[in-house]
Amino acid sequence: MTTVVELEVPAERLGLARTFDRVPTFECEIGGLIGDTAPLVHVSGEDRHDVKRALEADPSVDVVASLSGNTQSTGADHNRWLFRLEFGEDIKLFQEIVSSNDGAMLSARSHDNTWSLRLLFHDRESVSTSHALFEQYDYHVNVTRITETDSADLDLDRLETPLTETQYETITMAHELGYFDVPRQVTLEELASEMDISHQALSERLRRSHAALISSELADRHAPKKADP
Repeated sequence: MTTVVELEVPAERLGLARTFDRVPTFECEIGGLIGDTAPLVHVSGEDRHDVKRALEADPSVDVVASLSGNTQSTGADHNRWLFRLEFGEDIKLFQEIVSSNDGAMLSARSHDNTWSLRLLFHDRESVSTSHALFEQYDYHVNVTRITETDSADLDLDRLETPLTETQYETITMAHELGYFDVPRQVTLEELASEMDISHQALSERLRRSHAALISSELADRHAPKKADP
């Protein structure tokens, strides 16, 4: 049995509290784990420039890049953009506590001055150990739900991507900027410029990523869906 823990952490302990002070409607979702490379982060708010200025003034993050692309409506007059953010030590320590106890961060979103996270652990003992460390480091976590899940039902193998970290970020950025849309919203050259690499290097990286994903999918031997009408 594995355990999925849903919990909340105040932004003042995990990061982005200053941004919420400046932009109350701010929301964000991390597109991948926080590691050595600054992750891609989906952010939303009423005005892109206000959000960018708030992030730049927030001591808990560094804005590595503000990526272009189509603005997407998220409702309530909010818009969504893609940033690459370098987070501070608080959120990195939080993830280190999780990973050192054989856990994984399934999702991380912030809204209303609060982070909402879903964590996966292999047993209850790991949950208890992590929770004790959260309290030791004053994260003020509020556990909202704990679910016991059979490993077979959860399909843990599908939680791991066959992509390298670089390939994962490349595919994510290409998807978010509309490279795979029909028609395409960004060219290969424009995407390469955003990533600060040559279009030839980007083309090779995309081909390797596609090959890894296709090999993984075929190896799983899933039945294909019916053809599009």
